Amino acid sequence: MFSPVRWREDALEILDQTELPWKEVWRELRSWEDAAEAIRKMRVRGAPLIGIVAAYGLVLAVGEHQAGKEREVQFWQALEGLKGTRPTAVNLFHALERLRKVFERHRDSPGLRDLLLAEARAIHREEVQACRAMGRLGATLLPNRAKVVTICNTGALATGGYGTALGVVRAAWEEGKLSMVYPLETRPRLQGARLTAWELLREGIPFRLIADSAAGWLLVTEKIDAVLVGADRIARNGDTANKIGTYTLAVLARRHGVPFYVVAPTSTIDPSLPTGAGIPIEERDEGEVLSPYGMRFAPVGAPAWNPAFDVTPAELITAIITERGILWPPFSESIGSILS
Repeated sequence: MFSPVRWREDALEILDQTELPWKEVWRELRSWEDAAEAIRKMRVRGAPLIGIVAAYGLVLAVGEHQAGKEREVQFWQALEGLKGTRPTAVNLFHALERLRKVFERHRDSPGLRDLLLAEARAIHREEVQACRAMGRLGATLLPNRAKVVTICNTGALATGGYGTALGVVRAAWEEGKLSMVYPLETRPRLQGARLTAWELLREGIPFRLIADSAAGWLLVTEKIDAVLVGADRIARNGDTANKIGTYTLAVLARRHGVPFYVVAPTSTIDPSLPTGAGIPIEERDEGEVLSPYGMRFAPVGAPAWNPAFDVTPAELITAIITERGILWPPFSESIGSILS
């Protein structure tokens, strides 16, 4: 399965997603600052992949010939720097915490870097395995010749391999159950148009790209069997933060009686938050709305508001598909059961 990141000797190589679909550019990251920049600039994006790249970033922070105080200072500086890159995706913090525990246990070991790298690779491997498990489980919920709607990009590009919501699409296609995918463009950064369409074309999966504002009319005019979305953070009660526009899709799905499924690994669940009210919502530069990818559409001087995520209340979610099973309402109970 294709992966947008690969470890090569002493560096991490990433597929720069800001360059897709126009060209495929692989960039080499040799420091934790490079990894932080790639996350901030959305050269890599998607909650699971952000966690993977952050983990590898901490490996890059520990030089093979560092020792003592120098190693300590560099590691803690990198840890804090990577924490500050993207506030919403909880996978980032889970991955960094795992690497922190390895550092604490083996800080004086001459093989520390190899141990950190082994943990980062384990995180990467586990995320891909989780995606495959979610794909199989999610496909069981779809009827034959299913038509589904997705938003943003939740495929291999977002997860390190296979995908969450798009993993369900892949599994359904592999099982011969899928008829059509309708990915939303996902403005303002157009992850659906640029990235999901790119992945679907690579695999020959049938799709028709739609404008975000066409979703409601699509649900009126087509028999849609499911809306499949990913997640960047899930509270204990099931409230879910995902790409801006997800809440709108959930409301439309409820209005038209279409199942609304969140597909996310358990690493996306934040047990410290009782509800979605506590999820930090990243607000990005207004230029992404006013002049996406350098093409200015708004008049000079026009202001914009650019929240990157919204929160879908648990009451609008049909089920949450995780690698440990399908969670049904009440989510406070089903989420609690897999975290206990």
